[in-house]
Amino acid sequence: MKVLQIGTDWFPERPGGLARMFYGGMRFLPGAGVTVRGLAIAQRPDLEVPNLSIFAPPEVSLGRRWWGLGRSVSQILSSESIDLVASHFALYTLPILPLLSRTPLVVHFHGPWALESQAEGASGGVIALKRWLEGQVYRRARGLIVLSEAFRSVLHEGYGVPTERIHVVPGGVDVSRFVPAVSPLQARRQLGWPEDRYCLLSVRRLTQRMGLESLIRAIALLRPTLPLIRLYIAGTGPQRSVLEALTQELDLQDHVRLLGFVPDADLPLVYRAAHLSVMPSLAWEGFGLSVVESLAVGTPVLVTAVGGMPEIIRPLSPQLIVPDSEPETLARAIAQIYQGTCPLPEPATCETYVRNHYDWSVIAAQWRDIYRLYLTP
Repeated sequence: MKVLQIGTDWFPERPGGLARMFYGGMRFLPGAGVTVRGLAIAQRPDLEVPNLSIFAPPEVSLGRRWWGLGRSVSQILSSESIDLVASHFALYTLPILPLLSRTPLVVHFHGPWALESQAEGASGGVIALKRWLEGQVYRRARGLIVLSEAFRSVLHEGYGVPTERIHVVPGGVDVSRFVPAVSPLQARRQLGWPEDRYCLLSVRRLTQRMGLESLIRAIALLRPTLPLIRLYIAGTGPQRSVLEALTQELDLQDHVRLLGFVPDADLPLVYRAAHLSVMPSLAWEGFGLSVVESLAVGTPVLVTAVGGMPEIIRPLSPQLIVPDSEPETLARAIAQIYQGTCPLPEPATCETYVRNHYDWSVIAAQWRDIYRLYLTP
């Protein structure tokens, strides 16, 4: 079986959950017996993934991206024996639909684009246009792969896709990258983090729906009784200045640190250094890859009951799911964990759980099996 994978940005150049999933598929599907060709937006070829082609550089307009995508897909379909096309974003699927009359299409649904834009305050016209575009693509796809049961419901109820066409496969992580090489204390020493602090970590894109303002306000509530708590926030995004201002307003400069962009190679050490990861999402957290990455190094995760995150945590440690992202709720849960009244799973238990359920060898095989369902023209 030969599958053409169509992504967005190429992960080593631009981080992001969707890009990371596409990158993982390109690397691990061959091990599951799938021959892959890939198309992505990138500056330069990746010598480690020779079967990837670039359909446009990131700085060009949408029109030029669509033109490059159409040309690349047309050339590949006419010159290679492609059994199925798997696309990861509706925006880069719509323009190639006329080319797929004889080739099955499976869409990887990484999130409701229109509804996510609505949560970030986009205008009604923009939301309506994105929703129309998504609908055109989802109706055309033979099958759709979602990251969680929560997103299965979104796709069915919000876009009218029949449930029999929707398949749930969680996100994957390369467990071999996250095998702990040092102890948590050694990790804190290597990073220059204080050894006497209780370190919380949140690896997030800095946007409103990620709930980071609530988490910072929770730290302010905790400071009088738990002065040794320190929160590290890793990531970039449009809310950085808002979070910096809030940290100063609450006089938390000694308790909250914004790390900015953390290279992918350094993430395992950062996760390992934390006592606890926190994911305080407000909305549309379809999976929560950072949850799995943190667990992979043995660091437990406190999550809000949003999207697919409870589906990850519930089988492992249901007490680490809080009902909402209100500062008081987060502060209460963190205090209970710090004081030991809320038990945490052992690091080895976290690591084994991820290895058995979320390693890319497991996820790639599930993608393969779903692709096979739609091979017939």
